[in-house]
Amino acid sequence: MTCKAEVIGGVEVQFIKKENLKNVYLRVNPPEGDVTVSAPINYPDDELRLFILKKLPEIHLIRAKMQSQERQSKREYISGESHYLWGKPYRLDVEATGTSYEIMKLPNRILFKVPEGATRENKEKHFNEWYRTELKRVLDSMIPRIETKMDLYADEYKIKNMKTKWGTCNIEKRRIWINLQLSKKPMECLEYVLVHEMVHLLERNHTHRFFALVEEYYPSWKEAKKRLEGMPLDYMKKGENRGDEE
Repeated sequence: MTCKAEVIGGVEVQFIKKENLKNVYLRVNPPEGDVTVSAPINYPDDELRLFILKKLPEIHLIRAKMQSQERQSKREYISGESHYLWGKPYRLDVEATGTSYEIMKLPNRILFKVPEGATRENKEKHFNEWYRTELKRVLDSMIPRIETKMDLYADEYKIKNMKTKWGTCNIEKRRIWINLQLSKKPMECLEYVLVHEMVHLLERNHTHRFFALVEEYYPSWKEAKKRLEGMPLDYMKKGENRGDEE
């Protein structure tokens, strides 16, 4: 693997070349819009530069959107913080008591019982496990309903804490990944992402047919997408990796 950086059209681009790649992949990475291009090991540098130049208008739009979208501050898991569940903000009340972790959702607040001296990292870990349980609970009822409506089935549905994608679909393995962060968004956003990824089993790329199928199976997808894009994003420090790759 080789790696180097160049400035092209005023944008710093990280070029990564790998032996096992067959195609060129462009990524504009949150939170600040850092640009990376992955390519086969023998792909000509001049062609990569030309590829980036053609993509510059799109890159600038994505970077501007990322840099302007509201993002939550780093969560410390202390009393008084606001934490979202299914699109609703809850006040967090933390009690240091006992030797175990316990989370209870109340009408307008979340009670989080933690051991005395619990670290921020351990509190985050247990909070994410609670989010995972909530997301799985909703998916377990949502997936069969959508499968029946679409007459379409994936072989596997999994949850992953991803940083750049709300969902992914491995077409060959018929496996769909759902971003853990969707447990913080309204349920219609989760349904939109699930339908979107399932449609990839019928149409690989984002063609006119692809969006026509999304429209057929989830007519209000544009409203759900707009709401998803309008909500505050989770905190993310530069260079953080949540494992988008399968």
